[in-house]
Amino acid sequence: MRDTFLVTGALGCIGAWIARTLVEEGVPVVGYDVGSDRRRLELIMSPEQLVGVTLVRGDVTDLERLERVLDEHEATHVIHLAALLVPLARANPPLGAAINVVGATNVFEAVKRQRERVRGLAYASSAAVYDAVDVDATRAENALGHPVTLYGVHKQANEGTARVYWIEHGLPSIGLRPYVVYGPGRDQGMTAGPTLAMAAAAHGESYTIPWSSRCTFTLARDVARAFVDAARAAADGEGAPVYNIPGANVGMNEVVAAIEAAAPDAAGKIEFQDATLPFPKEFATGGFPMLVTPLADGVRETIELFRAHRGSY
Repeated sequence: MRDTFLVTGALGCIGAWIARTLVEEGVPVVGYDVGSDRRRLELIMSPEQLVGVTLVRGDVTDLERLERVLDEHEATHVIHLAALLVPLARANPPLGAAINVVGATNVFEAVKRQRERVRGLAYASSAAVYDAVDVDATRAENALGHPVTLYGVHKQANEGTARVYWIEHGLPSIGLRPYVVYGPGRDQGMTAGPTLAMAAAAHGESYTIPWSSRCTFTLARDVARAFVDAARAAADGEGAPVYNIPGANVGMNEVVAAIEAAAPDAAGKIEFQDATLPFPKEFATGGFPMLVTPLADGVRETIELFRAHRGSY
């Protein structure tokens, strides 16, 4: 049986890059998303590539529909990304919990019911499972976090759900915790500021990034590759491990310097506020092997794509 990947939240930034990654491999992709806005896909994929993506309108809170779509498209691997990010989960806590917690549980349940065909499951957790004072996170990837956002609490619940589905049902999975994902398509969420600054620089505009924390930055293309690899690894794995995604651990001044190096005419136009994120400055990585594009190269690649698609971001 040939591989077919179902990706929930496929119209988001990471979802779009996963779709492109799989299409470039010649692997069929089914995008399951409650929305219909294709602009992120269209930003990073050619019309010829888009033909390889089947979009299905669906909500992860609807278990019956999710299971039916898995069956109809004969999915062999699932990557679960669909979620309300920090600001949206904060603005509507009941909806955030329904999508982020119930929705994730539905994904695990649907995969469990179709274990004979669905071989690999990967899902997105987040660095938000940690608080800024969780120093243990710098020493071990399995350190217990103390999230201070509802989104972080939801993601911690997802990790527990994965563990219980392994213990009670023998369903293996791999969770990945991105920190700051940047690159084309990253236009929403608490940490989208650096990418929005790159888009502004590409178009000769000014922008102020609303925070300044030292963080781990990873290019969206690299994160997508990691999720595809994780789904395949889970098919032959055991347990429910969760790994932190590595990247460039830098301060915001270094990010701005990279932007100015890629777009010299942006010098002095990109600023940042003296504000910190409620997450650790860095955390332990290395448990899941993946390639990481150097920050300077990733920023340059991002700005070049924005320049090539002026007006479409």
